[in-house]
Amino acid sequence: MGVDQGQVGERAPRWGLGDAAIGLLVGWVATATVLGAWAGASGAKGSTPSLSALAAGEAALWVGLLGAPIFASRRKGTGLLGVDFGFSLRWSDPAVGIPIGVACQLLMVPLIYLPLQQFVSKHDLEAPVRQVTDTAHGASFILLSIVVVVGAPLVEELFFRGLVLRSLQRRVGDTWAVLGSALVFGVAHFELLQLPALVALGIILGIMAVSTKRLGPGIFTHAAFNLVTMVALAVQR
Repeated sequence: MGVDQGQVGERAPRWGLGDAAIGLLVGWVATATVLGAWAGASGAKGSTPSLSALAAGEAALWVGLLGAPIFASRRKGTGLLGVDFGFSLRWSDPAVGIPIGVACQLLMVPLIYLPLQQFVSKHDLEAPVRQVTDTAHGASFILLSIVVVVGAPLVEELFFRGLVLRSLQRRVGDTWAVLGSALVFGVAHFELLQLPALVALGIILGIMAVSTKRLGPGIFTHAAFNLVTMVALAVQR
């Protein structure tokens, strides 16, 4: 006899922050290993990794960020990412998420850095992304854009607003879960200057995840946020 999704969703999940911590650790170690192997093989210590090395490093990171929620759901949850972490998409999600993502990038980010504009320039904020995009041309730039605009939002929302946020919700409630997952999201990018904007974006995405109980709207918000950056950098090339 089959078990319906409603009944499955009623089971108390056994996954939690430990699974998220292991996922982050695995992703970071895998990324460091891949980039370290690239530096050793190329003898390019201290230089900016090639696009292929960065793509491999991102894939290694996703081993942890994607692997953790999938493993947690299958071994400790219902086995359904939509039930455990709200990972589902609807046709209405782009109409909600895209305008919010564009507004966050064009309005929220400049407002955050307005008090710091004498100390932090737009060039400084774009530097980490520009270091990557400057090595990408033609088809490689398109491939990089797909990774940033499609792959990263899917994986990161499943991990940070799925596994991390929902694990925190069970411990500290909605408000602190949103704030905590946003801080983890920002810190996990290892970009000090971009940290305020990343945390602010994480709060917006967390609120969306809590209010809708799904990741779909946030995925499109995250994708649109990243797309604005890629378009701006493409125009400036």
